Amino acid sequence: MKEDFDVVIVGGGMVGAAVACSLGGSVLKVAVIESLPPQAFALDQPHDLRVSALSIASKNILETVGAWNGVVSRRLCPFRRMRVWETAGDTEFCSDDIDYPELGYIVENRVTQLALLERLQDFDNVELMCPASITKINYSADKSPEVVLNDGRILSAKVLVAADGGASRVRQAVGLGVTSWDYNQHALVIYIETDYEQQDITWQRFVPSGPQAFLPLTGHYGSIVWYNSPEEVTRLKALSPEDLRCELVSTFPDCLGKVNAVLGTASFPLKRQHAQSYVKPGVVLVGDAAHMINPLAGQGVNIGLLDAAALGEVLVEASKQGLELGDLRVLRRYEKMRRNENLKMMTVMDVFYRVFSNQLLPVKFLRNLGLGLAERILPAKNKVMRSAMGLEGQLPKLARGQRII
Repeated sequence: MKEDFDVVIVGGGMVGAAVACSLGGSVLKVAVIESLPPQAFALDQPHDLRVSALSIASKNILETVGAWNGVVSRRLCPFRRMRVWETAGDTEFCSDDIDYPELGYIVENRVTQLALLERLQDFDNVELMCPASITKINYSADKSPEVVLNDGRILSAKVLVAADGGASRVRQAVGLGVTSWDYNQHALVIYIETDYEQQDITWQRFVPSGPQAFLPLTGHYGSIVWYNSPEEVTRLKALSPEDLRCELVSTFPDCLGKVNAVLGTASFPLKRQHAQSYVKPGVVLVGDAAHMINPLAGQGVNIGLLDAAALGEVLVEASKQGLELGDLRVLRRYEKMRRNENLKMMTVMDVFYRVFSNQLLPVKFLRNLGLGLAERILPAKNKVMRSAMGLEGQLPKLARGQRII
């Protein structure tokens, strides 16, 4: 059985679901294919290991498409301050300085995904196919893309959206190449219980072995991100919870507070990856399928949600103008909005990472000087804050709180 859709989105994670929500209520017929439904949420569950620091721009997107209440009704931790330091250099950013109540929100990825998928149920023009898997992708530049599902259904699309992650099957099937390299470091994520009650600060300290970061969670809980060599991360993961707790106490700064327990760990390699093009006739890449960024400042999900907002805006506008959705000239409008912005953010994070990983004395002097100057030059400091909040650069309408339907 063959079904025709305007837009077929492969991947119902945060970014794919956000694309669908941005098109919800439009005249476009949309399908979302997701292989695994997220586990239902309950307030008494432990926090998930996978969390993101959602920017103000991301909050605006979720709020404008109607999904933010689904986040708030579950669980989130707002933060007002962000501190970065290394030896002599130290700077702290505070939302009060730019008249915002918060800098951002630490939210479990599953909570964001559930809120978006829940919102999809309100749209008559969007069909969520979950659980469903793809057995085949048929693509040629002169015909509408098709995906064949495991139940035998064939979905034809004017636009096939790849929201299926860094190892995107869609991207590979249509022949869109990537440029990538590894940083030869891993990040160890540690879920902890502390003596401190819920905090309003996220911080990052730089040491020779790599950054050490803290993300606050609700209650007496937090998430530690410990960057180190693959060998050291393997060693740390093999420790018992109590031995790992002792390592944290001896290695991390006093501002972490007393760590009562280690409740869970996960790790992943640091990798940069960027698609050489985001579009082909009838196909477009979003989120990790298009780019994977150093997680240093937690911008990966945020730029993915900006992709979703931009693509939704382009497709809705093209539909209103009566244009062919899959035409390369239409899809390049999206690429023009997002590719250079993403490359800019990726490059800044890469430079930041490499500068703070360098132990040469002149580089150490310059970066400490830079942090000191950032603390004293308020216009520059406020611009850095606004950039981290997703409020600088070319922003899609949804990120500015403007509706597109």
